[in-house]
Parts: sequence; structure tokens; C-alpha cells
Amino acid sequence: MESRRILGIDPGSRITGYAVIDSDGARSCQVESGCIRLSPEVTVAHRLGDIFRAVTGIIERCRPDEFAIEEVFLSKNASSALKLGQARGAAICAAATQGLPVHEYAARSVKQAVVGNGAAAKEQVQHMVKLLLNLREDLSPDQADALAVALAHAHSLSLNDRLTRMAGAVR
Repeated sequence: MESRRILGIDPGSRITGYAVIDSDGARSCQVESGCIRLSPEVTVAHRLGDIFRAVTGIIERCRPDEFAIEEVFLSKNASSALKLGQARGAAICAAATQGLPVHEYAARSVKQAVVGNGAAAKEQVQHMVKLLLNLREDLSPDQADALAVALAHAHSLSLNDRLTRMAGAVR
């Protein structure tokens, strides 16, 4: 598989994690990662605009080939789930307006791809992300989750590439 640049997003209404990696499916390296911190002092509409503008800026600066985002999980708090869905929507709109293909992953499948356990704790995800990307610096949970989303997508692309090659060899 040729190397691809992937933007992974861990959406949040107060903190949205982002990560850009380059991956050929076997090896991945971090290009940039961090958090978009949103002020609770402003309206939800303003925060959604901030997410849209920040993600658009990351896309323009880093020029990813692919966009991957974590799906909304079901929550007991409907208000929190709605705000998370709105944050996801703002990030997805930024990717779509920039012409990026959008890929969505359930949190369990991200954890399964990175840790090997769909019920892994946040600390396990942080640890495995650091190992897989050979990182020394501490990662915030949101930053680690965004890196995990990008890695899960890289693994998915690699698997799809191998399956396509196998199907072509069978014909």
C-alpha cells in the first residue's frame, strides 16, 4: 500500500482531539497532533464554528488524503450525546467541504484495532498509541484517541488493500 496521510478526529464539545499520521499500512508516523480547546463561555453555535474553522485549518496545513472520525456512542445523557453529535457534524462538514473521504469508526473497533481489546481503558489506548508511533511525549486522552482513530483507519486501509490484491489473484 502506498503511504497515505490520515487525519483522525476524536470529537468533543469542549475538547476535540486531532491527529495527522502518515502510514503505509505497516508503519505509521505522527505528523502533528493536539487538541482544539473550546471555550465554555461562548455559545454552542460559536464552538461548532470554532471546530469547523480549526479542522479546516488543519486540513489546509497538513493536506491529508483521508479523514477518520469516531462515531457517537450511546449515552445515558441525551444532551451530551446531542452536543457530541453536533461537534462530529462540524468536523465532518469541514472534511466534506475540503473534498476528503470521510470514514467513521465505533470506539470499540478503534480500541480493538489499536489495543486488541474493544473494551480497553483510555490508559491502555494511550500506551499502545505511544508504542505504535514510537512517541516519547505524554499525550492527553483526546490527543491519544485521535491518534488511535487515525491508526485504526490506517489498519483498515491496509486490510482492504490486501483483500483487494487477494481477490485479484483469485480471478
